[in-house]
Amino acid sequence: MFWSLCCLASRCLLQFVLLRPRSEGFKELEIVVLRHELAVLTTTDRVFLIAASRLLPRSRWQSFLVTPTTLLRWHRQMVARRWTYPSRRGRPPIGNEIRELVLRLARENPRWGYQRIVGEIDGLGLTVSATTVKKIMRQAGLGPAGSRSSASSRTCACS
Repeated sequence: MFWSLCCLASRCLLQFVLLRPRSEGFKELEIVVLRHELAVLTTTDRVFLIAASRLLPRSRWQSFLVTPTTLLRWHRQMVARRWTYPSRRGRPPIGNEIRELVLRLARENPRWGYQRIVGEIDGLGLTVSATTVKKIMRQAGLGPAGSRSSASSRTCACS
């Protein structure tokens, strides 16, 4: 026990004595070299170091080129890349079939509002919201119920 403490104390003293005379420029250069070593590590190298770190106890992690924090950050990034999906922007576009169906129902039934058209489409087994129906109709230049005219002119056959 005594010898191990002496050995540890002498090693710490030697490290302090040897590191003391180094110039600031030398320390900066060493930091740049170490950062470059980290930058050129491939993904395969990183995966290997992460896997090795899982097998060794944390007390032995000092043998790695990188700090434990770096290893843990790489592991988090690897897991995040594995479990994140490509970002999709907005809702998927409405299909042409639904668009044509909405416009046909709106033109053929000028008194039907957005909710009625949604209900009729829902009865066919399709799903569309009232907001989407309103948007489709607005893009086609059709107004709300009551302000649309029917596709065929209804005339009274009075004699």
